[in-house]
Amino acid sequence: MEDIIINNLDYPVLTVSTFLPLAGALIILFLKRGPFIKWFALATTVATFIVSLPIYKHFDKTTYKMQFVEIHSWIPAWNINYKVGVDGISILFIILVTILSILCVSVSWKAIQIKTKEFYISLLIMETAMIGIFLSLNVFLFYLFWELTLIPMFLLIGVWGGSQRIYAAVKFVLFMLAGSVLMLVGIIVLYYAGGKTFDILELAKVHYPTELQLWLFLAFFAAFAVKMPMFPIHTWLPDAHTEAPTAGSVILAGVLLKMGAYGFLRISFPMFPHAVKVLFIPLLILSVIAIIYGAYVTLMQKDMKRLIAYSSVSHMGFVTLGLFTLNQNGIEGGMLQMINHGVITGALFLCIGMIYERTHSRMIEDYGGLSKSVPVYIVFFTIFTLAAIGLPGMNAFVGEFLIISGAFKANMIIAAFSILGVVLGVCYMVWLYYRIALNEINTTTQASLFDLDSREIATLIPLVVLVLLIGLQPNILLSYMHVSVEHLLEQVHNSVQLESINAYDTINSIAGYIKALFKWV
Repeated sequence: MEDIIINNLDYPVLTVSTFLPLAGALIILFLKRGPFIKWFALATTVATFIVSLPIYKHFDKTTYKMQFVEIHSWIPAWNINYKVGVDGISILFIILVTILSILCVSVSWKAIQIKTKEFYISLLIMETAMIGIFLSLNVFLFYLFWELTLIPMFLLIGVWGGSQRIYAAVKFVLFMLAGSVLMLVGIIVLYYAGGKTFDILELAKVHYPTELQLWLFLAFFAAFAVKMPMFPIHTWLPDAHTEAPTAGSVILAGVLLKMGAYGFLRISFPMFPHAVKVLFIPLLILSVIAIIYGAYVTLMQKDMKRLIAYSSVSHMGFVTLGLFTLNQNGIEGGMLQMINHGVITGALFLCIGMIYERTHSRMIEDYGGLSKSVPVYIVFFTIFTLAAIGLPGMNAFVGEFLIISGAFKANMIIAAFSILGVVLGVCYMVWLYYRIALNEINTTTQASLFDLDSREIATLIPLVVLVLLIGLQPNILLSYMHVSVEHLLEQVHNSVQLESINAYDTINSIAGYIKALFKWV
């Protein structure tokens, strides 16, 4: 109990924030079809955002302890409790989810014309699942919310997606389930190895045998790496992004990809520190490969959504690079970049979705001269393009700077290669911008173009504010992280002497683990 602060507000703020969207979805289920449905969905997402605000107002930045904790007995026979809480690692993802959920309802206002009732139900269930993942302090509860995200996302892609939506939806689910099955095996082993408890904080205090740590790390890694997705298991992402409706793409890019990285921070780092250190050099190398490969493949894309999708592979490579540096700058930069990526890539998908509603084409060659045709649209697209390339004064610059500085502390050679990803990132975004904004006007789509309306402008303005606010005042977010990240690093450092493990030790350790596995089998 020394690691938690029980909720002292007048109402269970975390539970209400989590299940208010689900309650809204259940109400919509019994409402008659009509325009009131989307108004009610919008009101529900706005209410969820407002209800969650006291979390930030009353959050204590000076402690690493879990705050606003709620504990209720759930399944006593298995020692399973409903336990939720928030700390400096998880708090920022809650506001990201609640803001993006509002914008997803807004951008779908005219885009979704069929089965609107079912669409908004899926969207609200998705919001509950996403919030629940970041608040869960019980591995069993974490897994339930993790799996709950599959159903509404499968429907969003498979029902309201593009021409290849069924293929993309099935591929998405198969990849997710493959990782989730291995994570379930890891959870069962963890339950018995940790003293028959699913409590995340209690499991983090157990010192597991080094051989067991590696296999547990790999079991959870399977689910986390697929969700991010890490190279080379990223192939579901371009298809899912391309075929998903705009709201689905925003949720995928803005939140779902972050769930895997969050899993590393919440479960893998504190519970399997030795395995993390043994594998950190291979994981840093894998991250740099993802950065360069993702950026290079992005340069080749002709579809705007597919281009932004592949750029996410590169950007999430920067996130894992930061996390596995195992130092303060790198981890804080990785966490900040998760928020930045959600804001920027979400904004870019919103922009693509808005122009697609007019032309029904995502092909870059069908555009050109948009700076003259739709000047207001191009103002927003310019801001988000500059943010994506890491212009100083905008949010991505701070995250990339912290990640690369942390990477140089961890391994100078790997860090040097990561800079190539920054250069390629500038190339593919500038190349995209030139072709659609400054190139010759394409007469084929010119007739169907018209500028943004007030609803679309209102949808994009909050993201512009976040881009500039985080870029100019990054400590607004970083201040929430400092103490929790310091405590996380203490857990890792106290469990293993980092300097004592080199590349030779890494190879020997992995070989020993494989030998032990065959002996056990």
